[in-house]
Amino acid sequence: MKSNIIKIDQIKQLREETGVSVIECKKALTEAKGNVGKAKEILKKWGSQLAGKKIKRETKEGIIESYIHPGKKIGAMVELDCESDFVARSEDFQKLAHELCLQIAAMDPKKTSLMRQLWIKDEAKTIRDLVQEYIAKLGENIIIKRFIRYEL
Repeated sequence: MKSNIIKIDQIKQLREETGVSVIECKKALTEAKGNVGKAKEILKKWGSQLAGKKIKRETKEGIIESYIHPGKKIGAMVELDCESDFVARSEDFQKLAHELCLQIAAMDPKKTSLMRQLWIKDEAKTIRDLVQEYIAKLGENIIIKRFIRYEL
């Protein structure tokens, strides 16, 4: 009985840390024999594979997000597209759009490709990695359609 409780706690922990579905967390933990660290790596690998499959799907919905840096000297705007209005309205999708605006404002994409840049909040990830994580998490193709950065 106690091992089941631990496993449920591990599933809950993995779900909270990754945002991936409970079913996928359970599969990853089973494959990793209960090792949460290994399960995260498995989910990351699966996410990359999933993103590769979804990349061909058409994106007809999305949002436009903007950010003005304190001092009002730098601003950024991004159009982030996805497959459905349901995902476009989700808190996670809107969070990704905001994170991208922060990235664009902080790191001039004209100097280095946005997708290749290290994410300002976790330099172990590129922006491509971040977008792929959200594709796996939300289950839809996501495309950064266009963006602009202004600086005085």
